[in-house]
Amino acid sequence: MKNSVQLVVFALDDQNYALRLDAVERIVLAVDVTPMPKAPEIILGMINVQGVVIPVVNIRRRFRIPDRETSPADRFILAKTIRRAVALVADSVLNVVEVSEDDIIEPNDIVPGTSYIDGIVKLDEGIVLIHDLDKFLSLEEEAMLDGTLSQSQGPGR
Repeated sequence: MKNSVQLVVFALDDQNYALRLDAVERIVLAVDVTPMPKAPEIILGMINVQGVVIPVVNIRRRFRIPDRETSPADRFILAKTIRRAVALVADSVLNVVEVSEDDIIEPNDIVPGTSYIDGIVKLDEGIVLIHDLDKFLSLEEEAMLDGTLSQSQGPGR
C-alpha cells in the first residue's frame, strides 16, 4: 500500500487504540510493577526489562478511563519515545493493521487540543485513536519522571 502506516491496535475496556508499529519494541505479558514514589500520576511504577528500568504508563488515567488492577492476562506494550523506553498497560493487543496515510483523520479536526493523539482511523473494529508517545507525557511529567528514575537507580548507576 502506497504511503501506508502499520499500527499496533490494542484495547482498554471496550475502546481500541493504536500506536505506530515503528514505536513498538515488543509486547509482553504483564508482570508485577514496583511503585515509584513521587512519580507523575500517570506512571504506575517501574519494571526491570533485561536490566533496564522502564516506567509503566497507565494510559487509562490520561483518557480518564476508570482504573483497574493489572491482571496477569494484561499486556505491556514496550515502546520507545524520543526520550526513553516506556511500557504501556493494555487489556489486550488485538492485531497489527496497515492503513493508508489518507485514511488517517487529523485529530484537531474532531477533538481540538489533544496533542498526544496522532490521528484517528476507522477500522472494522471501530474508531481507533492513534497515540503520539513523544507527546504523551507533559514536560512537567517528564521532569518529575526523570527525577524519580534517577533516585530509584541510586548513585553511581
